[in-house]
Amino acid sequence: MNALLFEQPVWFAPRPLMLEEGAQDREEFIYHRPVLVHEAIDLLALTPGTLVLDGTCGGGGHSEAILKTGADVLALDQDPDAIAAASDRLSRFGDRVTLRKGNFRHADRVLEEVGVEQIGGAILDLGVSSRQLENAERGFSLLRNGPLDMRMDPGLEKTAAAVINNYSEEELTQLFRDLGEEPAARRIAAAIVKQRKTAAFRETLPFARVIEKIVGRHGRRHPATQVFQALRMEVNDELGALDQGLRVVTSRLEPGARIAVISFHSLEDRMVKNFFREHSREYIDRPEWPEPRQNEARDLLVITPRPIEPSDNEQRVNPRARSAKLRVAEKIG
Repeated sequence: MNALLFEQPVWFAPRPLMLEEGAQDREEFIYHRPVLVHEAIDLLALTPGTLVLDGTCGGGGHSEAILKTGADVLALDQDPDAIAAASDRLSRFGDRVTLRKGNFRHADRVLEEVGVEQIGGAILDLGVSSRQLENAERGFSLLRNGPLDMRMDPGLEKTAAAVINNYSEEELTQLFRDLGEEPAARRIAAAIVKQRKTAAFRETLPFARVIEKIVGRHGRRHPATQVFQALRMEVNDELGALDQGLRVVTSRLEPGARIAVISFHSLEDRMVKNFFREHSREYIDRPEWPEPRQNEARDLLVITPRPIEPSDNEQRVNPRARSAKLRVAEKIG
């Protein structure tokens, strides 16, 4: 394995990093509190010395847990801030970990670059990091004003502002309805199109206030949460990346290796469930066929018939874990 490789080796935090409850040393510094760590590591059933792909390393929490089992890690993240944070957290593991900036949908390219044909396991945590949510300049925050950006990879061309100011009313309605599951999608889209005729939307809080006027406040969750979620998913093509990434990563697993996926959105979880199901069925049957046929795409064994969810204690300590679902499958020969 190569030594730590990353872009932007210095990570500047706007405020001191905070320690988790019970943390005893610097390795517990928070960039993003990883979800379902113990459950994922147990189900991955890792072997010391094998190479595991962490396709969404964030602050390195899952990667660190994998390294502690004795397995090596190739960690990817499209966010350069995440790579920088993870490189600091994981530096003590030396050449047992390689970090690269990139989206897991392109994992095959990175594996070719490092000269690896197959991997002994993989994990994808599809959540947004606390650091991304709290940094106003990234445009994800509903609490601090910043530019309407929302790009996880700053090199992407499309921003949230471009979507809001250029999509048609019908396109915005469908976006908020499909990706945000927002009941007031049409009313919100109409208001956006009307107001942008006067002035384009550029900042997060003024945009969020427009949505709040339409939806109103109900409970603790901000009324613009679902719209912001839809914009983030659109800007970063998250469903497209997941669809491509599942196929790419699974194809690189060696027989007996497992893939663990942690999702936070019903559409993501459904996509993972359907992919695992389609790739684990022994036979396929269609109405026009006289009899079922063998599934030529079968290369997985589902390990979790139902998704694993965070314990009550984890949800209490980390409220952002509440919607998490873990699914695991194993590569077969």
